[in-house]
Amino acid sequence: MNIVSFDIPFPPNYGGVIDVFYKIKAFHQLGQKVTLHCFQYNQRKPDKTLLQYCDKVHYYPRDKSIRSLSLKTPFIVKSRKHNQLLQNLQQDNNPILFEGLHSCYYLSHPLLKERFKMVRAHNVEAEYYSILANNETNLLKRGYYFTESFLLRQYEKNLMHSDLIMAISPNDHQYFSKKFKKTYYLPVFHNQESITIQEGKGTYALYHGNLSVNENITAAMFLLEKIIPSTSIAWMMAGKNPPPLLQQHCKEKNVQLIPNSSHEQMQQLLQNAHVNVLPTFQPTGIKLKLLNALHSGRYCIANDFMVQNTGLAPLCLIANNPEAFIQHLHNIQDQSFTQPMIETRKHLLKEKFDNIENARKLLEFVGA
Repeated sequence: MNIVSFDIPFPPNYGGVIDVFYKIKAFHQLGQKVTLHCFQYNQRKPDKTLLQYCDKVHYYPRDKSIRSLSLKTPFIVKSRKHNQLLQNLQQDNNPILFEGLHSCYYLSHPLLKERFKMVRAHNVEAEYYSILANNETNLLKRGYYFTESFLLRQYEKNLMHSDLIMAISPNDHQYFSKKFKKTYYLPVFHNQESITIQEGKGTYALYHGNLSVNENITAAMFLLEKIIPSTSIAWMMAGKNPPPLLQQHCKEKNVQLIPNSSHEQMQQLLQNAHVNVLPTFQPTGIKLKLLNALHSGRYCIANDFMVQNTGLAPLCLIANNPEAFIQHLHNIQDQSFTQPMIETRKHLLKEKFDNIENARKLLEFVGA
């Protein structure tokens, strides 16, 4: 199988590449050979680790110059055009899996017309960029996001050239299945390969996420301003590259901020917390932070946007306003997390979010 990835999927340290990497790893465990094609940009570099799971790995530079700006093709797609990729895809007749709309520049190419082609829809990108635009204060960036959203909406029609679309969440499946026939829901592949929940109590509440992303900054500020002052439990926040404003607010609210923790450190933080508190105000995709918390942590409080159509709501305490968050925190502060609670969580997570079983389903679609 050929996999065209929008980025180098190692290290698997953010949402999209986590899905790509652990999908490849599951394929490897099932004996499926993979030729990986990935675009290189920013600070991510080729990594030999990928050769443990792939037969071949090809790297292509992403062209983020003005040449990739277009009035017809979204920048995230046009900047991933590379002639060598097209040539390499023609070296065999194996199925092609395009990771995200980002990587679909050659999906409709006549030279690939007879190939079995799949698209992993990581998001409804037009909606995602529209939300980015609405949350952006920089006028130049805001204009770019609105333009990209419009172009992505137009570009979606190219998905008709795919033999199979695999949506990452039930919400996205509902969206794509209205437009394209062969659309399936395939749960996200994730880095929690075992369930490591601890019985008993923890001593703090935790919020975690990529703290350089506006969506997560908004959620963190909501907790700092609306929730934390009315609670008595200790608080921690952990995540990537927190901005100075968030650092200052944590200091003022006596919240311990842990920036850029390793995977191992994050696992310890999740396991040792008494409760993971996970609001979000952007109902797009599937939130990997929720899966991380449910595989490793004790109690989890989330809002409807976090759990919507995931099937995970029964495993969370649901709160949609500050009063509900505060009440749940008060109710569970002195309650132990029990073995029956752990078993209930194991059963549901195994049923829906088992990487090997979901990789097997994908291969069945292909007939591999």
